[in-house]
Amino acid sequence: MLLTDLVAPSAIIPALKVNGKKQILQELAAKAAELCGQGERTILEILQQREKLGSTGVGSGIAIPHGKLPKLTKLFGLFARLERPIDFEALDGQPVDLVFLLLAPEGAGADHLKALARIARLLRDQDVAKKLRASRDAQAIYSVLALPPASAA
Repeated sequence: MLLTDLVAPSAIIPALKVNGKKQILQELAAKAAELCGQGERTILEILQQREKLGSTGVGSGIAIPHGKLPKLTKLFGLFARLERPIDFEALDGQPVDLVFLLLAPEGAGADHLKALARIARLLRDQDVAKKLRASRDAQAIYSVLALPPASAA
């Protein structure tokens, strides 16, 4: 699975201006609602509920907020590069500047977990993260997300 199977070029925000974690989740929920046809409020509530269980800030400046939506028909991803890193209560205490939102249908089960693992693997690759941080437009970011997994290289 390539990340471009989850993210369309229109689902990339190359320089998101936010002041905190709450605002990131609100902005991502609004953009996701616009693109996947689900309710913004529903998406935001699901993301906030997930964050209450523990931060989805996985370390190294990366966050992968995610949740399951009852009416969604397929996995949906959205990527944002933040204009400046912000505190996301990440596991390693580092501020976050790369955020990959993943929404899954309620019955997605293993597909949801496989997608989360794939996202984490790619974003934790230091070369990939460096390229994403250096990319200034959606097309450049999309090209980086289209890279095959390192194990396939």
